[in-house]
Amino acid sequence: MDAIPATMTAIGFDSPGGPEVLHPLSMPVPMPGAGQVLLRVAFAGVNRPDVIQRQGFYPPPPGASPIPGLEVSGQVVAMGSGVTTPFVGQAVCALVAGGGYAEYCLAEAAHCLPIPQGLLLEQAAAIPETLFTVWHNVFERGWATEGERMLVHGGTSGIGTMAILLGKLFGLEVIVTCGGPEKCAVASALGATHAIDYKSTDFVEEVARLTDGAGVHLVLDMVAGDYVARNLKCLADDGRHVTIAVQGGVRAELNMAEVMRRRLTLTGSTLRPRSNEFKGLLADEIHQTVWPLVANGLLRPVMDQVFPLHQASAAHARMEAGNHIGKIVLATGQ
Repeated sequence: MDAIPATMTAIGFDSPGGPEVLHPLSMPVPMPGAGQVLLRVAFAGVNRPDVIQRQGFYPPPPGASPIPGLEVSGQVVAMGSGVTTPFVGQAVCALVAGGGYAEYCLAEAAHCLPIPQGLLLEQAAAIPETLFTVWHNVFERGWATEGERMLVHGGTSGIGTMAILLGKLFGLEVIVTCGGPEKCAVASALGATHAIDYKSTDFVEEVARLTDGAGVHLVLDMVAGDYVARNLKCLADDGRHVTIAVQGGVRAELNMAEVMRRRLTLTGSTLRPRSNEFKGLLADEIHQTVWPLVANGLLRPVMDQVFPLHQASAAHARMEAGNHIGKIVLATGQ
């Protein structure tokens, strides 16, 4: 292994703002503590929470790096006490609480997944955040089971594409909303049962038509706001509504009598502040249940564009423009 340098290049910001506030800076390379590994980062995924953090609305949890970046791929170069796996030299991807936009990044050993043969490093960096989020919220919180119907907003986003792919692999009918016919065509090609252009069609009416009035069993919602009441109209009796983002606003007005009458379940979660223990258990379940599908090539993330690390501001601008399909990643050049 090459010697670990004392300093590294990372991408941060001095004060919240637009994509232009992101800039390279020199920082000490962190050293792993108990239960941690140090990764030489090859690629880092770009996610909506990174954008919200840069805007000043999503501070890192206590103890997390202030540097953005919630998922990385790379090689283990150092291990903290108590770590036996992954080992030094192994290629892994990892869910991290921050620090991904850098040449080196700390990760909890329990939150790492081995990169199987055939999975490119840039693909590996595009998996953890969306896979952990979709698996937990669709199958654990949303209780999705084979044969059920699910409505997903933002069908060509990183979350949306992962929801389509996982849903297809686990026997769900996935209905998505997308902004425009081109994105609808992509979602359908990925395996969505139906793709609704929300710009030209009322998705509530279209879900009713597509399901012959039966509705969907689960809604995976990233919009919130006034979408929530409309989502509930799409649910079948005993349906579940899972919120994972609030892009349309944090407040919703609901008819709670309708919730009671139809026995609807409203829940939601955010992954970043959950305990290391919880994330470790989630990683273990994903390793046992989903990772074999990655290893045999059945599950691959939808990739949009790779930017060099120093062009993180351009990557954020592309995400905010909303034209991307799938995952945006940063390459460190290592």
